[in-house]
Amino acid sequence: MDLRPVIVMTGATNGMGRLAALDLARRGAHLGIVARSRPKADALREEIERAAPGTPIDVFRADLSLLAEVRRAGEEIAARYPRIDVLINNAGLHAFSQRVTSEGYAEMTAVNYLAPWVLTDALRDRLTASAPARIVTVASRASLRAHTIDPSLDLTDTADFTRIGSSPRYGRSKLMDIMFTQELGRRLHGTGVAVTCCCPGFNATGLGRELPLAGALERALTALGVGNPQHGADISYFAARTAKPLRCPEIGRGEAVQRALWEATAELVHDIRRPHDA
Repeated sequence: MDLRPVIVMTGATNGMGRLAALDLARRGAHLGIVARSRPKADALREEIERAAPGTPIDVFRADLSLLAEVRRAGEEIAARYPRIDVLINNAGLHAFSQRVTSEGYAEMTAVNYLAPWVLTDALRDRLTASAPARIVTVASRASLRAHTIDPSLDLTDTADFTRIGSSPRYGRSKLMDIMFTQELGRRLHGTGVAVTCCCPGFNATGLGRELPLAGALERALTALGVGNPQHGADISYFAARTAKPLRCPEIGRGEAVQRALWEATAELVHDIRRPHDA
């Protein structure tokens, strides 16, 4: 019986996410990687085999900008693993101009917020059945650049923006991640699934793409106490570099607006999600 902790992770084929995946492999994890590029996934698999021979690693193909693919990957992951110890929503995108997906969403909103929401929802039953477990979503202090939040409008906003104008749009997508984390934590209270998000600091790798899992993920997970049932369903937003707690920006801090964002998101992705409590 394989007793390695199963860690499912997005954004592991590039930048700091790749380094974190390598570190987790060296520390004995069984990795489930969600990736769009087969060549990059194959390269990561080979690198992990050299760094930590024998590490179990499964690759689930999905374009995180397409929610139907995210849902399918989530269902495949849930079917593959009898338990999941940690889900890390790490993949992130900072687009400098508007790109609209074939499903009709702003690509940055889809990758940074909607994809983690849908993947987490798809794995929610497996995670609660595996408790103690943990969900970690990478947010950012760039959330402070968002000056407004209107769930009913922002989720479907596909208006053009400039490179300069991309900053508040990116910040809003990361604010949504923080709000989602805090609302999910309330909904999972008492289940033994701890829900956290972190600001890892700024790291850019590749043209127009932020790959944000900075610092040593091991240190962050240690600070979080992964697998420690005493942490229960803690709700925390923290700085990964220092483990200091951070506050959700004021405009997204209230329970009412966080609940409104949750309900608007649930309605938006209703056709591709299994219903949970609304």
